[in-house]
Amino acid sequence: MLRLRVKAPFAAFRTFTAGSYRPTAPFLTPSAAYGLVLNVAGIESRLDDEISPMTLMRSDLPVVELALGAVSLPGVHSLYQQLHNYPVGTTGKVRAPACKGAKYNIQPIRREFLSDLDAYVCLRGNDVLQRHVSESLRQEGRTMVDGKPRYGVPFLGDNSFMIDELREEAVAEKPAFWYLKLGPEDNSPALHRCRLTAWIDRANMVQTVAPLYALADVATPDPPVQSWTQIIPGSLKS
Repeated sequence: MLRLRVKAPFAAFRTFTAGSYRPTAPFLTPSAAYGLVLNVAGIESRLDDEISPMTLMRSDLPVVELALGAVSLPGVHSLYQQLHNYPVGTTGKVRAPACKGAKYNIQPIRREFLSDLDAYVCLRGNDVLQRHVSESLRQEGRTMVDGKPRYGVPFLGDNSFMIDELREEAVAEKPAFWYLKLGPEDNSPALHRCRLTAWIDRANMVQTVAPLYALADVATPDPPVQSWTQIIPGSLKS
């Protein structure tokens, strides 16, 4: 098992919503943690098939199991921002000439974000991926990937939300409250029940997988059996 400690002053993990209020998931999601792991390992996850209007995810990405633990629960806040977009229909088109090709529909929205994220991301089931992540952390991201230099920096949901600490811990420095994956028949009482995305299908959102999780009521150094989520790109089932 590879254990990563992630600390950040701010983070946001957007759910699929539209409108004037944009919430965030209450904690780091498995899909975001998987993307962070791929970034650290220097693995390109995006696919441009030159047909789809959106950027897709590659289906040959590595399979791995992830467990997420909260050393402490982050705070949830919100702020107002201006949303700039190209709307569907004729809304705001009177402003289009003055914007010279820029996004001409502007409206105030409220966005949630998290503060003081302190999390464990544990990996198992893929020794090659775990080794790449460890090597990259030891070299501070200066590794070459397939003969090409790495690009980009890791962030948490917004490219202005940078990470303060990202390091490997052989032994947990602190216990954590782990997010336990619940089955369809699990009716046991639990705090902080929520759905966290494990795989996002950008071409067909109904295929996005977001299992139900609950926060363990006791902090432990190592992830319980129920906390592991297997990431199988393109094949996840809820």
